[in-house]
Amino acid sequence: MENSKGNRNDTNMGAIMELRGRSLLIQISKDLDHHNAVMIREKADKLIDKNSINQIIFDFSNSEFMDSSGIGVIMGRYRKIIFTGGKVAVTNVNSSVDRIFKLSGLYKIIDKYATIEEALAIS
Repeated sequence: MENSKGNRNDTNMGAIMELRGRSLLIQISKDLDHHNAVMIREKADKLIDKNSINQIIFDFSNSEFMDSSGIGVIMGRYRKIIFTGGKVAVTNVNSSVDRIFKLSGLYKIIDKYATIEEALAIS
């Protein structure tokens, strides 16, 4: 359920979403895969459209795996905000997910930060 801050604490969805100004923090609470990609994408898109989001931060602290559906979620959100000057960042990426980002070429368009705070400071 969404609270007044726009948070969505729904672990069944696979992510916790939080608005921080015009930034959307998406804390992946499970693996980012085909099981939860559609729900994460739909909820993120609603929040992006409703709140004029210009930065999306995907936090992988609680996730150990991402498949091609996860790549699609990230690429789709990137395409959604890039034309309005927005950007996408990832934080707390483990070695397995980091390898997927490197192999897919996502790091060419998406910045990686050690912490959420570091990513927010750049916005």
